[in-house]
Amino acid sequence: MTNRAVLAEALIAQTPWANASRAPLAGDASNRRYERLTDPVNGRTAVLMDAPPEKGEDVTPFVRVAEYLRSNGLNAPEIYAEDAQYGFLLLEDLGDDLFARVLEREPTKERALYEAATDVLVHLHKAPLLSVPSYDPELMTELAALSFTKYAKGILGQYDVTALTRFEDRFSHILHQGTSGTKVVIQRDYHAENLIWLPKNAGVLRVGLLDFQSAMLGHPAYDLMSLLQDVRRTVSAATEMRMIDRYLAITGLDDHGFRTAYNILGVQRNLRILGGFSRLATDYGKPHYVDLIPATWSHLMRDLEHPALIPIADLLREALPAPTPENLAKLRVK
Repeated sequence: MTNRAVLAEALIAQTPWANASRAPLAGDASNRRYERLTDPVNGRTAVLMDAPPEKGEDVTPFVRVAEYLRSNGLNAPEIYAEDAQYGFLLLEDLGDDLFARVLEREPTKERALYEAATDVLVHLHKAPLLSVPSYDPELMTELAALSFTKYAKGILGQYDVTALTRFEDRFSHILHQGTSGTKVVIQRDYHAENLIWLPKNAGVLRVGLLDFQSAMLGHPAYDLMSLLQDVRRTVSAATEMRMIDRYLAITGLDDHGFRTAYNILGVQRNLRILGGFSRLATDYGKPHYVDLIPATWSHLMRDLEHPALIPIADLLREALPAPTPENLAKLRVK
């Protein structure tokens, strides 16, 4: 038994799941691992999160944001037990009905699920702010630059330093101009693989929230864009349009300013994803993330058509190689 297994056993032994059976659950892009615990007597379940501090993981933000979300009437997992020193949490099990899986079985439910997810954002954006860092233009520009230093370099073996400098200067200005104003708590990875459908609940509690530990303060359009420009599943154009309309109708925010920010933030997020998925493939031996790059590129190219992105659109089209099969193969074999 490994040292981490011993530590996990020690935490579980202090809970009602001391005699539970354990089975692995699907993980994510991080170094975290998950197991489902099932009590053999009453069938109650819980989820064990194993987040090794020695691999850069920290459960403290998850705990803090989960408590914030729950205290504001949203459905984040209850935390049954924690060992922050060694990186373990025992969590409420919200089940297996991820939005993405539900919609694979029942695609006609897309509108209903996305309306519920949009309403969660409306609810969250009315809540008092959490004291977390801001996802500001400087940080957003830095992360978008990964599309040069990881994606372009991973394919071409180098990247255009001059083009990157021009991009950073221009994009920082675009972000300052187009995404300023009122800030809200953004979860930053709000999409169909991180949302659980719980139809027996009412209102916003029908949506279970996962993977929110990187929450920051940002523009209200960010999480809605993350939800609707999903690189893991195609959201219909009609649903995307309806959900933007729904959010704006409920919140009363400025239509033009919100839609402009939506596209600007779409460029930022999709550039970051291009670099992030490339890094996962080339630096961490996870080539399956390359399969998501064409969808990311498609979202990026569409967002770049907005007039606010004219100063960087041609620059990016010229500096970043298209994700052809040949180019993607180069990322997979690094």
